[in-house]
Amino acid sequence: MTATGTFLPRPGAAPLPRMIRAQAALETRMLLRNGEQLLLTVVIPSLVLVLFSTVDIVDTGSDGGTVDFLAPGVLALAVLSTAFTGQAIATGFERRYGVLKRLAVSPLPRWGLMAAKTCAVLVTEVMQIVLLTAIALALGWSPHGDPLSVALLLILGTAAFSGLGLLMAGTLKAEATLAAANLVFLLLLVAGGVIVSLDKFPGAVRSALELLPISALSGGLRDVLQDGAGMPWRDLGILAVWAVLGLGAAARFFRWE
Repeated sequence: MTATGTFLPRPGAAPLPRMIRAQAALETRMLLRNGEQLLLTVVIPSLVLVLFSTVDIVDTGSDGGTVDFLAPGVLALAVLSTAFTGQAIATGFERRYGVLKRLAVSPLPRWGLMAAKTCAVLVTEVMQIVLLTAIALALGWSPHGDPLSVALLLILGTAAFSGLGLLMAGTLKAEATLAAANLVFLLLLVAGGVIVSLDKFPGAVRSALELLPISALSGGLRDVLQDGAGMPWRDLGILAVWAVLGLGAAARFFRWE
C-alpha cells in the first residue's frame, strides 16, 4: 500500500490484449503436452505424407509427381486436424469438466477465449508446416507459387475450421464431439481432395465437394504450390464464407457449460 486506499498492483482486470496473450500461451502449452493431440496433429499427417508418397497405394489422379500432389493436401490436413478435430475434442472436454464454466466468470470475454484458442492453433500449425515441408522436400517436393497466397489460404482455412470446431465443442456433449469430430476428419480425409483428386468423383458430387472448406483449402494450395497459379480467389472466397459463418455461429451459440 502506497497511500490510503491505494493498492499496488492496482486491482482489476488486465488489458484485454494481455489476457488474450496469456490465455493463448496457456492453450499452446496444454496442446503441446497432450500426447493424443500430438498424434492427431503431427504423427498422422506425417505418416500420410510419407506412406502415400513412397508406396503406390492410392491413385491420386494426378499427372505430376505423387509428393507434389500430396504435400499441399497434407498441409490442408494438418490445418484440419489442429484447428477443427483437435480443438473441438479438447474444448468439448474442457466444457464437460467445468474448465470453461470457470473461465466464464473471469474478465476474459467469450470472443477473447475463441481468439486465444485460434492463436494457439496458429502457433501449432507453424510447427506442423515447418515439419511437413521438411519431410516433403526430403521426398523430392518442388513447390512453386506465391507465399502470400499460401499464407492467406492457411489463415482463412484455420479461421474456418477453428470456428466450426468451437461451434461443435460448444453445442454438443463431449462424447458426441469426440465421435463427430473424428468421423468428420475421416470423411474429409477421403472426400476432401487431400489424398485423392476430386476429379475422381462424379460431376455432381465433385461440384458439391468443392464447396467444402477442406476442398477449397487443399485445392487452393495445390493450384498455387503445384501449378504455380496466381491468387486463388474462388477458394479464398469459399474459406472466407465458412470462416464468417463458423466463427459467427460459435460466438452466438457457444455454451460455457
